[in-house]
Amino acid sequence: MHLQKFSLLLLFCLFSTYALFAQQNVTGQIRDAKTGQVVPGVTIRVPNTSRGTMSDANGKYSIAVPPGTTTLVISSTGYKTQSIRLTANQAVFNLTLEEDLAHLDEVVVTGAATSIKRSNLANAVATISANQLSGVAPAQTFDAALSGKVPGALVSANSGAPGGGFTVKLRGITSVFGNSQPLYVVDGIFFNNSSIPAGLNDVTGAATAGNPNNQDNPSSRIADLNPTDIENIEILKGASAAAMYGAKAAAGVVIITTKKGKSGKTKVSLNQELGFVKVRHLMGVRSFTAETAADLAGSADNTDPAVIAKREAYKTQFTEAQNAGKIFDYEKELFGQTGQVLNTNLAISGGGDKTTFYLSGNRRQEDGIVKGTGYFNNSVRLNIDHKLSDRVSFGVTTNYIYSSSVRGLTNNDNNGVSYGVALSSTPSFVDLHPNALGEYPRNPFAASNPLETRDKMTNNETTNRFVGGGNLEVHLQQSERSHTRFIGRGGIDFFNYKTMALFPRDLQFEENSNKGHSIQGNTNNTNTNLGGFLANTFTPSPAVSLTSTVGATLETGYFDNIVTVATNIVAGQSNVDASANTTTRQFRSKFRDNGIFIQEDLSLIDALTLSGGVRFDRSTNNGDYKKYYVYPKGAFSFNFAKLKGWSFDNIDNLKIRAAYGQSGNVPPYSSKFTGMLGSNIGGLPGVLVDNLQGNPDIKPETQEEFETGLDISVLNGRISLEATYYNKRIQDVLLRHSLPGSSGYAAEWKNSGDLKNQGVELGLNLVPINKANIKWTAAINWWFNRSKVTRLVIPPYAIGAFGNSLGTFYLEEGQPATQIKGTVGSDLRLIGNSEPKFQMSFFNEVTLYKNWSLRFLVHWKKGGDNINLTQLLTDAGATSFDYDDIINGQKAGVYRLGAGDASIYVQDASYVRVREIGLYYNIPLKNTKAISGVRLGVSANNFFTWTHYVGYDPEVSNFGSNTISTSSSRGSNGLSTGVDVMPFPASKRASFHIGVDF
Repeated sequence: MHLQKFSLLLLFCLFSTYALFAQQNVTGQIRDAKTGQVVPGVTIRVPNTSRGTMSDANGKYSIAVPPGTTTLVISSTGYKTQSIRLTANQAVFNLTLEEDLAHLDEVVVTGAATSIKRSNLANAVATISANQLSGVAPAQTFDAALSGKVPGALVSANSGAPGGGFTVKLRGITSVFGNSQPLYVVDGIFFNNSSIPAGLNDVTGAATAGNPNNQDNPSSRIADLNPTDIENIEILKGASAAAMYGAKAAAGVVIITTKKGKSGKTKVSLNQELGFVKVRHLMGVRSFTAETAADLAGSADNTDPAVIAKREAYKTQFTEAQNAGKIFDYEKELFGQTGQVLNTNLAISGGGDKTTFYLSGNRRQEDGIVKGTGYFNNSVRLNIDHKLSDRVSFGVTTNYIYSSSVRGLTNNDNNGVSYGVALSSTPSFVDLHPNALGEYPRNPFAASNPLETRDKMTNNETTNRFVGGGNLEVHLQQSERSHTRFIGRGGIDFFNYKTMALFPRDLQFEENSNKGHSIQGNTNNTNTNLGGFLANTFTPSPAVSLTSTVGATLETGYFDNIVTVATNIVAGQSNVDASANTTTRQFRSKFRDNGIFIQEDLSLIDALTLSGGVRFDRSTNNGDYKKYYVYPKGAFSFNFAKLKGWSFDNIDNLKIRAAYGQSGNVPPYSSKFTGMLGSNIGGLPGVLVDNLQGNPDIKPETQEEFETGLDISVLNGRISLEATYYNKRIQDVLLRHSLPGSSGYAAEWKNSGDLKNQGVELGLNLVPINKANIKWTAAINWWFNRSKVTRLVIPPYAIGAFGNSLGTFYLEEGQPATQIKGTVGSDLRLIGNSEPKFQMSFFNEVTLYKNWSLRFLVHWKKGGDNINLTQLLTDAGATSFDYDDIINGQKAGVYRLGAGDASIYVQDASYVRVREIGLYYNIPLKNTKAISGVRLGVSANNFFTWTHYVGYDPEVSNFGSNTISTSSSRGSNGLSTGVDVMPFPASKRASFHIGVDF
């Protein structure tokens, strides 16, 4: 009996000791190993569980460890991750963290629900931090902020109009007529990046001749996203990295993570930007004399009395204007306005152990360089994360955006009404200004008075957008060796997009024909995505780790665009019902995609990493909507520096890697159907069969890519190199085939060819100086891409631009996909290539005494030709700034026009540009409790550019974006970048910044 009581007492003591250990709190303080300063925001977590905490503003932490815990993992951005061994009788662990100069412990997303340290990563994944994105010199829009920061990318501004509109191509051409823009994923939500035309073609007639592609200069909807809300961006450039996104990932994936709250004291940050924006470069105008003014009527040798009389009239007009001091520089007058920039951002974040939040509001208002144009954006974001228990947590992200862009009237037109096209034939001695009554004179040299058009017309885009999503994470099972999670994710992206283009009836080009235009568009778009994933991490020993993931996804989309065009408008009215004639066009599309995937990742001794997976995707846009297409992936990396016995102390990282993967690009909506077009014959409604025949056998384009590389880091991360080679093949490229007239159709979509892209990406990160009072970090990136058409089942043909006589993109088997051909004399020859020879970026940051910071980014694009039809138009109008220069005994403008050589207007668009430069100062504060920090700064964007290119901007492209096609036969293509036809000129900006943290 006594023995039984003693045994029970002993067991009670043992369980009590175990319970005490279970309740034991581990506390400590964390400091920087070099400076000794405390480090806030450090994550302390128990491996294979959801239990964790963060260090507070004083670097202190406290965590309750569960039974059986032997280690804690300590991690923080910018520092090396470390593990500490726990003992039952030690409750205080004070730690120091070492800088991770090579970012080897940075966590990178490798799947829909998994991630990996960069030191073990098998792919080249570009990462952009919040500081790199908007902390140096904030750009106007998110897409503009990417320029020059992504190795392997070609980022082009479609125009300089307020509100954005950029093209991003990752590792070359991935499609001709399909989507060539990357997939944007924001906090797990698929973010729509459509460019939707406003119907300006009804006024400009830009698509009535030459290139049928849309030239309305719409903005891109990714511009709605507020860059200051973003914490981190990961860019999956290769198919092996992006394969888990399947049929939407052929052009790459941009994964965006927005800011989240952190437990501890509530933080309030107020930032104000005040600046100005100016035109980057003006081409200049021709300086006339009385004789050259007369030449506008015809040659002095011409004996026609009408020509002689007109010459004398122009001479007189010029002389009178010169004597009256009325020689005008209309280019400067139109594009020379200095606009004001006002950007206010307020962010509040904080929370406790269970719930954290991030709330931000942003208001951006920016004038354009053209009177009456500008960009306005209001956005509110609320992100909430909550732990229901140690095993269940969920997060909600919400974002409401209101934006308005007034974009003017630029780009190509065939009616002579846009600013640039009208100016191209308007000499400086003509007075286009209004009289005292506000009446504008008619322009005898063009179809419109561009000053009148600017002052009276409207081209406005308004967007109301809501993006929201939720993420549920349940830790189904966790132990020291195994951890199983369920992740449920869903999101919705809805926007209402309204366009209004108003051209009053008293405009010069309206008064005798259409009597005014009111073009109003209304678009509703809803995208949803749902996903469920199971992920298990099994660690049978410290040297072996297996992560298994399985999941399913569902995406839907509904797009509804209605454009109403009213003509013969009642004076002073804008309503479409206040008109004599109206026509309405509607375009609707739907899709439903779903996929299933599995992935397995193996890590051995933290040195060898193997990954494999496969995704099955189907889409209602495919000819056979029930068929699943297979997209496999595989990856390998081996880090020699992780091996035991590694004896090269100065080499911290030496890794070889290789990866292969496939991804897809679904066919355009309606390509499998033959459309029906509305008709009206004798007042009776009906339908006509479209001339584009549907193809029920249409299937996705497939991209497969192999990449390999070497990563090395030496001197404790102060020098690190990342080198990558890739070979990407795009099969079953979607093209339009011409059909014989006997078929009753003009064309048909078919999978008709293959493309290939090969390239190299080199990244060198340096820390030349790393002292207590001075630190200098630098990053040099160099990359190039080469493309080729490897198979083409149809004869070579011109695609994009305006035909052989002016230079056109030309698809031809065995030749680069980006080649430009044109007529030289009577021959069709190769005259250019839009692909750059290489690109290079150089980023530097110098920090002095922890308070001064100087940062700048220089971007060099070598090669890559533009088709400069802006200069062609000024030559044709005899207004080019160099028109009177002598070339081969002729005036330059006359020589260029009459040479019969399309290569003259295909010009090298190389440049060196200081993308960003910023100088900031953190004001030291003493004895202040309410204010924790004050920052002052000055910055500049695109302020310095060196280029020999004649146009407004070497980056420009009239046809750059893949616009939403609002008919069955039109839309932009992925080749026609670098076409320059009187765009909205690019701008440069400078700002003053002040930030206060509470």
